[in-house]
Amino acid sequence: MPRLHGHHAARRAQGNRQQLRRRIALEAARLISEHGLRDYHRAKLRAAERLGIRDDQALPHNDEIESALREHQRLFSGNSQIEALQARRLAAREAMRFLQRFEPRLVGAVLEGTADQHSAVCLHLFSDTPCEVEQFLSEHGIRYELRERRLRMDREHNLTIEVLQFIADDIAFDLSVLPRDGLRQAPLDRIRPRAMQRASLGALEALLRAHPAAPM
Repeated sequence: MPRLHGHHAARRAQGNRQQLRRRIALEAARLISEHGLRDYHRAKLRAAERLGIRDDQALPHNDEIESALREHQRLFSGNSQIEALQARRLAAREAMRFLQRFEPRLVGAVLEGTADQHSAVCLHLFSDTPCEVEQFLSEHGIRYELRERRLRMDREHNLTIEVLQFIADDIAFDLSVLPRDGLRQAPLDRIRPRAMQRASLGALEALLRAHPAAPM
């Protein structure tokens, strides 16, 4: 009997922890959607703090948060999220045409379908001399802010890159400049343990044809 009792107690504890993970994931999704918090790790830590949950084993994985975010957007955002996503995909298409010499690839929430009014259009550009991208933007009168970012290329190697950020037509743009050989190997995804999903201009145009704009 004690052994059976222990088994039931373990199952109850596991069920309780799953409920806590679900609560944290939903609260993190709300923070992301309503407050523009884009870092999933920070979102789940803040959600756990707000809910008073201090069990590290109850923290959800990033893919659980993304699933909760999609659910939150379906329930509470409706057409506003779809319209914001479509506007950013159209803006990404124009930017990729403009930046075609750098073989741009669309990444992140705009590609994955979770972008909202807080989301930037994130592009990977490819050049062995990042100042070439800086000069190109400057020549076209685009004022940008310069940042650095570390990308995980695999489980053992990181790559520090330049990032150029600006706003055009009230939409934020985030341009990561990778070396040319970065076209062959995508960095690791920020959510799942696999290569980051990327889309060429042609793939984005196919996506736009497959998912026409929602009524305004």
